[in-house]
Amino acid sequence: MGRGKIAIRRIDNSTSRQVTFSKRRNGLLKKARELSILCDAEVGLIIFSSTGKLYDYASSSMKRVIERYNKLKEEHHQLLNPASEVKFWQKEAASLRQQLQHLQECHRQLMGEELSGLSVRDLQNLENQLEMSLKGVRIKKDQILTDKIKELNHKGHLIHQENLELYKKIDIIHQENTELQKKVYGTREAIESSRSSYSNCTFNDGYDLHAPVHLQLSHPQPPKTDTLAKSMKLG
Repeated sequence: MGRGKIAIRRIDNSTSRQVTFSKRRNGLLKKARELSILCDAEVGLIIFSSTGKLYDYASSSMKRVIERYNKLKEEHHQLLNPASEVKFWQKEAASLRQQLQHLQECHRQLMGEELSGLSVRDLQNLENQLEMSLKGVRIKKDQILTDKIKELNHKGHLIHQENLELYKKIDIIHQENTELQKKVYGTREAIESSRSSYSNCTFNDGYDLHAPVHLQLSHPQPPKTDTLAKSMKLG
């Protein structure tokens, strides 16, 4: 059985009310912390219990959250009035111009310009800032070069492995070609040796097997009378 819905109204039992407050307070504080971490939000939470105890949570600091809240609330009220809105934007423009002027001055000083109005302490701070900036640039440069060297070494290792594989394949192909040549030339030599032995063999009676035979045609000779007479007697 699922838990039934709880009616949203004041709990009469003080013990149940305190238990519910503790559970929901802890859940609310947990959700506020998760919201600030997951969403990079600036969260401020203030809880007063029925007994007057204070429970709060702030992602940065409660004072900063409250000041930011009051400032934005005041700006919101000023934007509702047209005259106040004009003054607000004029104030914002003047603040932005002042910030731009300060940044330009700092940039010129970092470039080594307009240093006459600076004291020894200001020049020392500027020197330290430049050294820190130069150190950071060198560290970044060394990191990039190191990563590039590692990448090139990795590529070189892969190319070396590919070359070894190709050398192995070439060696295998060379061995196969050698075996084929042995088979081809070995068969040819066997055929040639059998032919030479066959051509050199002769009959035992002195006649050469491959000696040319000369045939001649001649007229038939008439049978002799004695032979004819004997044949007639026998017949």
